[in-house]
Amino acid sequence: MSHFTEIKTQIKDIEALRSACQEMGLPLLQNTEARGYYENKTKGDYVIQLKGPYDIALNKQPDGTFGITADLWQGHVEKEVGQGGQAYGKLLQLYGVHKATLEARKKGLSVLRRHQPNGSIKLVLMGV
Repeated sequence: MSHFTEIKTQIKDIEALRSACQEMGLPLLQNTEARGYYENKTKGDYVIQLKGPYDIALNKQPDGTFGITADLWQGHVEKEVGQGGQAYGKLLQLYGVHKATLEARKKGLSVLRRHQPNGSIKLVLMGV
C-alpha cells in the first residue's frame, strides 16, 4: 500500500532549492528514488534525502514547476522539513528566501536576512 502524496508547488529554480537544502543539511540528489513506507519507492527527477526513513521526490510538471511527492505517513517528513501553515513549511520558506536572494543579487542588490520572533524571515534589500 502506497502512502505517497503529491503537492503542487511553485518551485521553479533548482539552484535555489539546492541552497535551501544545503542550509538544512539535506542532500539534493538527481534522478533517483525517494523512500517511503515499507520499502515503497517513487522516482524523482530530484530527491531530497532526509535523515529519517522517508525522502522527498520532485518531478517536473508540464507547466515547468516541480511537484513534490513524499510519504507523509506518521509525520516523518514534517519532523525534518517543517509543517508551518502548509506542508513542507520550513523547506518552502528557505526556498523562497534563497530564490528572492538570487533574484535580488542579479539586480545588483545586497540582501540582509533577519529572523523574526514568530519564525518568519524578513529580507531587507539594499542598493549597492
